[in-house]
Amino acid sequence: MVIGFDAKRAFCNATGLGNYSRGIISGLAAAHPEDAFRLYTPCRKAEFANAFDLLPNVSVKEPVPQRRGGTLWRTLGIASDLRRHTLDLYHGLSHELPHGIPSDIATVVTIHDMAPWRYPSHFPAWDRTCYRSKMRYACQRADLIVAVSESTKNDLMEFLDISEERIAVVGQSCHPRFWNPVLHDDTERVRATYALPSKYVVTVGTVEPRKNQLSAVRAMPKVSAEVSLLVVGHPKSYKETVCDEIRRLGLERRVTFLQEVESKDLPALYSGAICSLYLSLYEGFGIPILESMCCGTPVICSNRSSLPEVGGDAAVQVDPNDHDAIGEAINRIADDMEYRNTLAVQSRQQAKRFSQEVVIGDLYNVYQRLILKGDER
Repeated sequence: MVIGFDAKRAFCNATGLGNYSRGIISGLAAAHPEDAFRLYTPCRKAEFANAFDLLPNVSVKEPVPQRRGGTLWRTLGIASDLRRHTLDLYHGLSHELPHGIPSDIATVVTIHDMAPWRYPSHFPAWDRTCYRSKMRYACQRADLIVAVSESTKNDLMEFLDISEERIAVVGQSCHPRFWNPVLHDDTERVRATYALPSKYVVTVGTVEPRKNQLSAVRAMPKVSAEVSLLVVGHPKSYKETVCDEIRRLGLERRVTFLQEVESKDLPALYSGAICSLYLSLYEGFGIPILESMCCGTPVICSNRSSLPEVGGDAAVQVDPNDHDAIGEAINRIADDMEYRNTLAVQSRQQAKRFSQEVVIGDLYNVYQRLILKGDER
């Protein structure tokens, strides 16, 4: 097969959608050397410019010089390039497909979440309109839609009236660094680098209303005083609301914000924690849960949207606004070493459901079924 990808996120995004794109592309190319993979991107950040150079079956396609930098190439101008490159399949890895794709090229789009519909007030009006328009078109045009969870699949059916047979659920994996054992020396180095408290629970994610860090703060008065809360993530204006609550509750010495944590340090940061909290009100998947489980760190997560799917029986599921329940869950994990160890073992087992090998295998099967279906028409 000759497969094309919308690779803008792979080359231009350092976090969520970028990690997903890089993992899918590199995983497929390594697992299927017999196939050719063509990456379409209008830009390449220096840190990712040579990300796929060691994969001989991968080539990068950019706009020709006279169109380089054109903002419409990825949406409109790319169609003529796709036509020339005789693709079998084109996969939009992050909610979008270009206009004008030739009808003989099979099309797939990954939808990560439906936040612009589920939480419209969290987006500026123009951004919300653009996101909805692009996602709606992509879902109408795609021969098949990949949803990263059953929750996202259900949202697609609810908000866009997509038929179930047009949706395939293929989960996500996380960066290989989280699957490797964390050495004691690394944990101690990270503890010293970031001046971490001796006992802490950690919550990782952008500090914004949907991530619900406010509930983590409000649970802390219920938690043993020797346990601190570590909030890791890029802050938005919501941080001020969270800080106001910290001051109101007198928790200034028990809550620490870390914005600039190097990605390579996250596994050790998880491993040094008593447990990981993920109390989000809505997620298409919930990568921090998987990262935590890979590290053998017990997880307390929201019982909403996709999070129960990812955490499974290995995670302690709570109402994200029940501060008493959150506090009780933290205390039990902190106080009961046998319980904590049991959750750690279950976490690593649950994480295997989302290994790179499983995700890549499931996605490639989707491609094969789609190509076979096209050949039968």
